[in-house]
Amino acid sequence: MVAKSHHLWRMHGPPAKLGKPAEINTQMSATLSGSHSKSRPHAEVLANFWVLQCSFWIGVAAITFLSLTLWYGAASWHHLGHTVLQSLAGLLLSVPLHYLYLRTWAFHLLPRVLISLAAVVGITTLWSLFRVATFAWLTGESHVWEDFGGWYFAGFFIFLCWSSLYYGSRYFYLLQREHQRLAEVQADVAAEQVGRLRAEAETKDAQLKMLRYQLNPHFLFNTLNAMSGLVQTGKPERAQQMIVQLSRFLRYSLDNNPDLKLPLHREVDALLMYLEIEKTRFGDRLQIDFNIEDDTRSALIPSLLLQPLIENSMKYAVAKSETGGTIKLRSSIEDNALVLTLSDSGTGKGISRSKIKSADGRGIGLRNTVERLNAFYGQNYSFDLCTSSSGGLKTTIRIPWQTSEQGAHAAR
Repeated sequence: MVAKSHHLWRMHGPPAKLGKPAEINTQMSATLSGSHSKSRPHAEVLANFWVLQCSFWIGVAAITFLSLTLWYGAASWHHLGHTVLQSLAGLLLSVPLHYLYLRTWAFHLLPRVLISLAAVVGITTLWSLFRVATFAWLTGESHVWEDFGGWYFAGFFIFLCWSSLYYGSRYFYLLQREHQRLAEVQADVAAEQVGRLRAEAETKDAQLKMLRYQLNPHFLFNTLNAMSGLVQTGKPERAQQMIVQLSRFLRYSLDNNPDLKLPLHREVDALLMYLEIEKTRFGDRLQIDFNIEDDTRSALIPSLLLQPLIENSMKYAVAKSETGGTIKLRSSIEDNALVLTLSDSGTGKGISRSKIKSADGRGIGLRNTVERLNAFYGQNYSFDLCTSSSGGLKTTIRIPWQTSEQGAHAAR
């Protein structure tokens, strides 16, 4: 009965418990390949290996005892001792097998397969001899040697499965390492992109501030020069009025970040404050014609975008004309874009085509306006200059249409 039970054990491979070597060999491979130095101390990895290795062979012993020894009613101390000893021998014999597989890992496929099969044959022979000899010694059943082929077949199947699980776990470990390395590379690339975007944003912020700081001295110079002219011509009351108007405009300018966009109606209010200053200087010679459509009043535009354009019209058109001039501003929405058209009546002499093509024929104001548009919108805008019907300069700006509500929704 006992011989029959152990013959059945020889013919059956170990059940699902054999899944443990995948974890065992993953840890051992990491230890002997040197990768443990990057993840955890060597002693910890080695300790985990022996825990998993012992757990596997204890599982083999438990399955043998529960599925064969108890099933056939041979639960004696002799059979229990044999079960423990054969599992201990398997545990020890699997360690040199692991070392051999590591040493041959870099070989080509065919030599590795042949060496692995030869190793399994040799280890199985040693394990089967030990098992049969130990069983005959403990139980006194010498005829068990007649069934050596069955014992050998079961042992060969066990170590063949162990080898297959070893290679499978090894490749799985390498795949995990490759995924981890790829994730680290992707994280580095993402961090580099974030850093690049942050640097670009800081550069853009500095550029916008620089352009704004260029405009403020330009505007102040013209306004202070006008005040000086009023004082020299004996008009101190008008100069005082201009100072009050200038302080209001400068407060508005300082309270608004040049890097932000404001609704068009606030920009128009700022333009009217500026034109009040110029009205004090030119009186009835300056005519204003603003036509702002209701559906464009909430459209967002860069702060004080139009002020340098109007300042140029004042300097090159109204101031140089004996009869003064008219400044017109129109706004509309076309094809989901905000269109702003600013024109002046000119001096009556016309504008040369070379100045229009250069986009800076009227000084720093036009050039800075183009640079600010490029900083805010990239290539997603248009800035066109041409002569108006009255012979003055006509400026048309087309930018993406966005309202304050859309901006708030995008921010959320």
